Amino acid sequence: MIKVGITGQAGFMGSHLFNYLGTKEKIELINFERSFFESKEKIENFVSQCDVICHIAAMNRHDDEQVIYNTNIKLVEQLITACKSLNVTPKIIFSSSTQEERDNLYGKSKRDGRMALENWAAKTGAKISTLVIPNVFGPFGKPYYNSFIATFCYQIVSGEMPTVHNDGEVNLIYINELTEAFYQEIITNNKQVNTKVVSHTSTKKVSEILKLLNNYKSTYMDNGVVADLRNPFELALFNTFTSFIPKNYFPRKFVKHTDNRGAFVEIMRANTSGQSSYSTTVPGITRGNHYHTRKVERFAVISGKARIQLRKINTDQVFSYTLEGGEPAYVDMPIWYTHNITNIGDTELITLFWINEPYNQEDPDTYFVEV
Repeated sequence: MIKVGITGQAGFMGSHLFNYLGTKEKIELINFERSFFESKEKIENFVSQCDVICHIAAMNRHDDEQVIYNTNIKLVEQLITACKSLNVTPKIIFSSSTQEERDNLYGKSKRDGRMALENWAAKTGAKISTLVIPNVFGPFGKPYYNSFIATFCYQIVSGEMPTVHNDGEVNLIYINELTEAFYQEIITNNKQVNTKVVSHTSTKKVSEILKLLNNYKSTYMDNGVVADLRNPFELALFNTFTSFIPKNYFPRKFVKHTDNRGAFVEIMRANTSGQSSYSTTVPGITRGNHYHTRKVERFAVISGKARIQLRKINTDQVFSYTLEGGEPAYVDMPIWYTHNITNIGDTELITLFWINEPYNQEDPDTYFVEV
């Protein structure tokens, strides 16, 4: 078992890494809170428990660049001081940036922070691994802070029209791919001082990304049609976009066509392949209580009465929806949200399910956690 702590655990990259490592059996997570940097005793207690520390905590935006530099250097110094005080040498994986080589104080803070850690390692025998990371995007990013993609998603979902100021090509990595890179660095016994440039996985023009996001708004949000998700980048971008849709967007009612023969309801229209299935559930029984990290999934109630619940893992807020077959409706399951469905009626519940990839027992992408 490897005991791993993550500074910046509550931030965009840190929370994704924390959640991802939580799916790995050989990892024991050591909790970190922002307040630890404000207490010598707390930060020392934290470092004393860790075999590996992923140092992600950093400031990357402020009106005064000097504040960014001073803050980031201070965080590194506090980490080193705590280790020195206890004479402990956990392996430290330092999150750096491709901006190291640029002429700005954020990049300089990353470069100088890495050098401070490497100097400490040279004196103590500790292991330091630096990951030089390209532009990162993914669900739950903070608009106007983490990435332009987060900003675009927020603006489009809010009914705004984003503008492109510089339509250059951007090298990108999806957050799930980055967390895997961190995991491999955690479990690898490499040399004492190691720097790895994390390869970007896609290169896109800003306008190309904006066009895809606007298409998701018109096809998915306005018409319920799931995009073509066969391309890994577009699946990642779609899951990023849907994470910004407010939870009161669901449930979505189907259009019900009736005549003297009965009724007809179109359950699913998608520009991608997938797997369709259905279940019957007796009154009082709950199905599910699991989450996915990449799959797009739709629950459609066509008969009976159901309660669908969602909760983002490692948070407390539960979102609840009531659906009835008399007014057919659907709810789509966001990634990283554990979800379930309960028959709360007096009759058998019939639910149709669609998911964008067939179930694979070797790679199920299904993790069981109670809502």
